[in-house]
Order: sequence, then structure tokens, then C-alpha cells
Amino acid sequence: MNECKVLNLAVNYRTNPLGTDDPSPRLSWQTRADTRGFLQSAYQIQVGRNPSFAAEEELEWDTGKVTSDSSVHIDYQGKTLLPRTRYSFRVRVWDSGDNVSAWSGPAHWETALLSQQNWQASWITASSSGQSAQSSNDPCDYFRTEFELPAGTVSARIYATSLGLYRIYVNGSPADDTLFNPGWTSYNKRLQYQTYDVTQMLTAGSNALGCIAGNGWYKGFLSWDGSKNHYGEQRAVLIQLHITLADGTEQVIVTDGSWRTSSGPLLMSELYHGETYDARLELDGWFSPGFADQKWKPAALTDAPPPLLVAQENEPSRIVETIEPIAVISTPDGGTVLDMGQNMVGWVRFTVNAEAGTEIILQHAEVLDRDGNFYTGNLRSAQQTVTYICRGGGPETFEPHFTFQGFRYVQVTGVPHDQLLEPFTGCVIHSDLEHTGSFSCSDELVNQLQHNILWGQKGNFLDVPTDCPQRDERLGWTGDAQVFIRTAAFNMNVVPFFEKWLRDLAADQEADGRVPHVIPDIPTAGYGSSAWGDAAVICPWTLYQCYGDVRILKEQYPSMKAWVEYIRAQGEHEFLWNTGHHFGDWLGLDAKENSYIGATPKDLIATAFFAYSTELLVKTAEIIGQQEEAGKYRELHSNIIRAFREEFVTPSGRVASPTQTAYAVALMFDLLEEKDRPRTAAMLADHVKENGTHLTTGFVGTPYLCLVLSRFGYTGLAYELVLQKEYPSWLYSVLQGATTIWEHWDGIKPDGSFWSDDMNSYNHYAYGAVGDWMYRVAAGIELIEPGYKKIRIQPQPGGQLTWAEASYSSVYGVIKSAWSKQPDGTLELSVVIPANTTAELILPDGQQGEIRESGEALEHTAGVLSVEKNTAGRKLTLGSGSYRFTVAAEQQA
Repeated sequence: MNECKVLNLAVNYRTNPLGTDDPSPRLSWQTRADTRGFLQSAYQIQVGRNPSFAAEEELEWDTGKVTSDSSVHIDYQGKTLLPRTRYSFRVRVWDSGDNVSAWSGPAHWETALLSQQNWQASWITASSSGQSAQSSNDPCDYFRTEFELPAGTVSARIYATSLGLYRIYVNGSPADDTLFNPGWTSYNKRLQYQTYDVTQMLTAGSNALGCIAGNGWYKGFLSWDGSKNHYGEQRAVLIQLHITLADGTEQVIVTDGSWRTSSGPLLMSELYHGETYDARLELDGWFSPGFADQKWKPAALTDAPPPLLVAQENEPSRIVETIEPIAVISTPDGGTVLDMGQNMVGWVRFTVNAEAGTEIILQHAEVLDRDGNFYTGNLRSAQQTVTYICRGGGPETFEPHFTFQGFRYVQVTGVPHDQLLEPFTGCVIHSDLEHTGSFSCSDELVNQLQHNILWGQKGNFLDVPTDCPQRDERLGWTGDAQVFIRTAAFNMNVVPFFEKWLRDLAADQEADGRVPHVIPDIPTAGYGSSAWGDAAVICPWTLYQCYGDVRILKEQYPSMKAWVEYIRAQGEHEFLWNTGHHFGDWLGLDAKENSYIGATPKDLIATAFFAYSTELLVKTAEIIGQQEEAGKYRELHSNIIRAFREEFVTPSGRVASPTQTAYAVALMFDLLEEKDRPRTAAMLADHVKENGTHLTTGFVGTPYLCLVLSRFGYTGLAYELVLQKEYPSWLYSVLQGATTIWEHWDGIKPDGSFWSDDMNSYNHYAYGAVGDWMYRVAAGIELIEPGYKKIRIQPQPGGQLTWAEASYSSVYGVIKSAWSKQPDGTLELSVVIPANTTAELILPDGQQGEIRESGEALEHTAGVLSVEKNTAGRKLTLGSGSYRFTVAAEQQA
């Protein structure tokens, strides 16, 4: 056999996950071959509790040799999984010549409690009554207990959750480095719990558990209306520690009435407003054994019925990286401001040395005003302020607990000037997603644009996909998520992140199928808008396309179907959606004065998305075996298309609303007759040119604009839009110094003034959806089959770029496409195709010179399976492997 190695084993997209409630986790692996063209023909999986796999009778599952090229998302189908149990698995594969590989090294997963019945702990709270409804004087709760252990702890796991946010400590140290647990879900319906491996943290003799609980999303201020207690008025925690000893016995420590509780130095903690911490009130050693807690009160049991408890579904949030300030600024109005050099999300860790009672105040903002002064107008009511009161007596280090800020600039008061800069560190916090994509090119402004897109994703992927991370909002807006998800899936592995969020979407979806504007639902925000509610359909479909995971479609199908049925019930005409509230082409530049909504008719957009969601529902039904329903919705789709053309297209085939967004969605969703599409694309191109090669699109049209232009042969114009430097454009904000994507094209005007105070985020990823075009068109990485099982590499050089490259870590392995134009006119193209996949390489139209690979003629090149010519250029079919192609300049057209 050509040498092949099985590696990168994963369980539900993760490496060796700890604590899952999935009774049938999905197992995946990748292969690495030493020659090109590797295809798997069969596999064998073994699962057991012994990682050495020494005895076959200990196996929980042995597939035997399974004839299949599948290497991702294989459902476990062995013996029923037991709670709190570690399972190891290994894989071997056969190639197309029926040669077998060596076994992979073992990987593992560990189950959590699996069932509500396995909880022994009781919910405890600091008091028997909640705080007043809107009080901001709401100190955090401290809980503790102690217990004795003999020598010989073999394993120890904590299972914990809270109503509010919590952090657990074991013998004086945090249980792990994760933050903002238990995350934000539809708390009244679903509540995550976390699993912690604390085996090495316990000792023989006395041990202590401590926990701090804060308001968080559960009962803190949430939404722009100044309200709090959205889910409840009382914080509570639930903790269960299982300890296995060397003799096989088990000891279980649970929250109950024996725990003690107190307030402490954390006097206020709110997501929007920041924290107040008085170090003079610190309870030294409160989370360690031997602490005198006689003055603490007994914790109160609460019988509030909990929601469904589910083990952690998405990746946890943590400090992913740190950055240092690049400057200390003395502002014209006398302020002292740290410039972090990057608009970021998280908090500042700092060390000071001051007298007891000294107040250190940190205020956070995204931008300075035109005069160079600290600016917080766009935060609205969010205070974003951390206040630390020193205890004195030496250096003191502090960082917040249950709040995060969106900021580049930090105004500091109370710190001597000689203690600024070095003792301050920006801690970047977001869901710890695997980075999977990269894009770069010869234009540094475009590289900064990609940087801004990525940092916008970092800042707004903190447990849920938010619109913005700084003002009194920070909500999971569905429209923003659906327009950006394809770009997001290039930059990071987003499946667990969005699976969890989509489960909350389904949980919050009303019985009639309507989808809230934000997920988790905040009633203030409303529900039922086209392009926003369509996230129920578009997001699962996009995940399936990018990762090839059918389970996502099966799980979300009832929600997808309910949304389409909700739309059908809304219109005055069965096949048009012409009623209800819609955001339309939100922030479209062709909006009327003093309006946020672009000129494209809202019912045109609504009906277009009605058609698109129905089309995706048809495809989903076919894939999951619901053929009868697929037929029913196929007929519905045809009727919507017909109604759209009757209502919004003239008899001669013109889109009746001549806007860029109307053209873009009509073409993107194939709503026009074939004969009318080329002319409509030309009209779109003309519209762009007539506007000085500027876009006029808002949230709805922008994600599709460049993709549609390229699809219909206007890639050169798409490049002109992407490379445009004048407002409105993507590079305008880059030239204004942006380090993230803005909510408005002119968030800062050329004269330095601002668009508005009321809605002007400088970290808003929606317009970053152009990253999709950069990966798929400029670099040319596209899928033919879901999950990139079959790949199309079709880079389309253009503009003034002399080179571009992108890589993407798919579920099968790394895909790479890099092109460059050499000084002599030669086109060089480097391609990497992962094992167990194939690819089509389509050379750019007009590149007709001799093709060589690593200096050899194609007929001598292993891995090149075929060469043919088509309307798009020359097409090469490739097996897996790394290639370096050149096209000679002298034969180019």
C-alpha cells in the first residue's frame, strides 16, 4: 500500500471532548498519504473503554471492514453509552487497491451525565428572595464548601451550571480557563452544564470548592430598553463533583443546604455596564480549605423548576490571545487613554500599586472623536466601565469576571502616569473556535479588510453570533448571522457554535413557526421578518454545504419547515409575502432620508426569501428522505416563482424595481427566467457603473452582489467594487483606520464626524460577508459536493492584484489555492487537495498557454486524472496531493 496514515480523529468536530450527552456521537478522521490520488475504499472503527485495545471482548463497537469512502460524521452505533465514562476509539482504512493502513493512535470522548435523573445536586441560592426588579446594586454571590478525601484519587469530575454566570474554584484555583459559563441559551427551555476534570487539583485531606455567581444574560441588563431579569430574578448554582478512588469507591459532593454563602468584593457585574470590585473586601482564602466561614450564611435551597439540562454543546469562551497597548494618549480635554491598536472584545488585565481606597476607573470605547477625545456616544446606555478599589500594601492585579467590553481605547483614571502601558494587557475573549481559513493577496488594503472581517467575527462570536459587542444590544440577530455564516465557515469551524444557536432558534420558535429577530429571544426585539427569520433555513443548509453533515438537516428540518409554513400563512396572496413587519434592505444606501430601510420594496425581498427558503427546504427534504414532502414543497416553490414574476417582473422580463439589491437577489435565487438573467445581470452591472462603481446595497443585497457579478461574467467589476477606496466601499473604512467591519459604510465621515450616536457600531460583521467572494472567487476555493468531498479550484485573477492565496481546513484536510502572475507573464498556481477527495481545477479563461506541473508535461504528471476544455477554460481533474502548475506566457490569449 502507498503509505497512508490515519490522523486527526474527531468526535462531533472536537478533539478528545470532555462531557457530552450525545448518545450517538459523530466520528471523523483524516488521512495523509505519501502519494497523490489517495481514495479510501473501506474503513474499520473500534470503540472500547481500554485505550490499549488489548482485548476484543472489551470493545463497545467494532464495525468490521465497512466498504465506504466515508471518513466524516460516522454515527456511533455500538452498545448504549454509559454516563461519566471515557470511550476510546481507533480507525484504520483501506485504499482503492484494498491495501490496509495501520491503526490510528487512539482518541477518546467522555460522556457527561446523559440524563436528568443522574443529577443528585440541589439548586442553591444566596437568599430566599430575589433582588428588586431594576436594581443595579446587585453584588455577586460567593458560595463555598469543604470536604475530606483519603489518598488515592483516580479521577474527579465536576458537573456544574447556574442561573446567571458562574466560575468554580478548587482549592484556591479556577477549575479551568473557560469563561462566561454556562453560556447563553433559551434559559427557560434549555440550560447548558459544563464538565471539569479536576483530578489533579484534589489532595488527600481537606479540600474546598468555591463558586462566584453573577447576573450575566440570565438576570442582568439586556436589550436597549434598560430592563433586566429577562429569565428570572434569582441567581442559583448547581454543582456535582464525582470522585473515584483507587479502591473503586466513589464520593459525591453536591450543592445542598450545607454550603455557605456571602457577598464579597465583586459589588457589581453587568455585561453592558462593567464591574465594580472593592479589593478591601477581599475574603482571603475563601476558596481554600480552612477558611473561617462562620459569619457566612447557609445557602438556601430553591425549588424553582429548572429547564432541560444539556451538556456543553458549543466551544467554551476563553481568553484566546492577549495584546499590549501601542500608545498612551493625552487627549485634548485632559484624558489619559490607552490605545490597544485593535478594536477588540474582552477586558483589560492590569497591575497597580496604590494606597488603599484608591479608585482605578477604566472606561472603554471604540473610537476617538474628530478632536481626538474619548468618545462613548455610540454605546448608548452601556457604561463599559470597570472600577477597581485598591486594598493597598503592594502590587495588585485585577481582571473582570462576568463582563466584556468592545473597545480599542481605554480611558484610565486613578493610575499614576508611570504605571501606565506595560502593566495593562488586553485579553481577547471569544468562543474558542478552530481557525480554519486564511486569505491574503498583493494588496495590503485588502489584507487589512480580511483582518477586519476576522476580528469582527472574533468580537461577535462570544457564545452567540451577536450584531455588535459594545452598546446596549449585543444580541443574536438572525439576519446578521445568516448573511455572514458562509464567510464565518471559511474563517473558523463554526458547526458546534451554530448547532447550539440553531437549537435555541428552534426552541424559541413559536408554535406557528415565526422566528424571533434575535436568538435567544428577547421579546423587545420582535419577530417574523424576512431575511432575518430565514436564518432558520439558510444557516442549517449552509452548515450542511460546508461540512457535509446530514444530521444538522435532520435535526433542524422541523424548524425549517415551520418557518416556510409560517410565511405561507402570512400573505394576502398565498404565494407572495406582502404583509407584516420587515427590515427590508437594512441600511441600504438608496434609502429615503431619515430611513434605515433601502429602496428595494420589502415585499419583493420577502417573496424572494420565501422562494429561496422553500427551495432549500425542497433540497433538504430530498436529502433526508422526505420525498413526499419534497414534492409538495417543490410545487410551492414553483408557485412562488410564478407569483414573483407576475408581481415584480415586467412582461418583457425586467425587474420592476431597478435597485442593486433587487437585481442581486433575483439573480442569486434564480427567480427570473433563464432568458432574462443575462440582461438583468447587465443592468446590475450598469447600475454599479452609473453610481461611479459604488454599491448602494444594505444588509440584504451586499452579501450577494459580488457573487452575482462574478457568476454572470462581471468579475472585473466585482474586483473594482472590492478595490474601491472612495465611500461607499469596503476599503473606505480601512483607509479610515478601521480594524474591524463597521455597521455603516460611513460610520466615520471624511471630516471625522460620526454617522450617528443611536446606531453606529464599529464592530459589526455583516458587511464582512464579502469574504465569501474573496475565498470562492478571488482565490477560487469552491465546493462541488457538500463538505468539499469534491472541490472546484477556479481562481479568477483580476484588478491590480498580482497574487492571491487562500487555505481552508475542511473536514477532510487542508485545501489550498494560490496564484501569482510572474514578471515574465507566466501564471503560477499552487494547489493542495486533501486525501480522500478529488478536485476540478479550472484555469482562468484566456490562459491558453502550455500547462506544466512541477516542470513536467501533464501527461507525465501523477494525480492529474483528465484534461479537457470547456466554456470556462481548461479543466483538469485532480486526485489528492500538492501541485504546482505553470501556464507559459507566450501562448496566453
